[in-house]
Amino acid sequence: MSNKKTKSEEPDEGPVEFSVEKILDSRVVNGKVEYFLKWKGYSSEENSWEPEENLDCDDLIQAFKESRKKKEAKEDSSGRRSKLKEASEDGKAVPAKRKPTSEKKLGFDRGLTPEEIVGATEQNGKLFFLMRWKNAANADLVPAEQANTKCPQIVIKFYESRLSWQTQDAKVESNDDA
Repeated sequence: MSNKKTKSEEPDEGPVEFSVEKILDSRVVNGKVEYFLKWKGYSSEENSWEPEENLDCDDLIQAFKESRKKKEAKEDSSGRRSKLKEASEDGKAVPAKRKPTSEKKLGFDRGLTPEEIVGATEQNGKLFFLMRWKNAANADLVPAEQANTKCPQIVIKFYESRLSWQTQDAKVESNDDA
């Protein structure tokens, strides 16, 4: 398996793929597993959360899960508390209380000003843009609907930069080849 993820489609070059160097963490958001990734060739400031279904690095995911299991087993054997408390009075297991995790705000939720769209991808049938922000190191995936309303000129610039016009001569040549 490769450790790549398709981020966007480029007209002449095919899909642009970013390589995952390491999986740092995982979480579940709205019932879907996401992984916090360190991208190969990028600084730690560019680390980002990505849904599991968008990733093509099964070997890294498996290695991450195995290392997490070993770490949890080591913590349990060293006398640390397990994830379940002792059985309650009625005999049923009760989950241990977790500290609330603060969701990391992304994109427009951080109050940042968009600089440019660097790529596009589809997730669950919806279009998302990879948006670079002014005065920020991280780029975030932003729903296209949100970008269309909050920064339409940047969206237009993104699409215009990827347009390629077919000339009349090229049309005639392609018809002759058929």
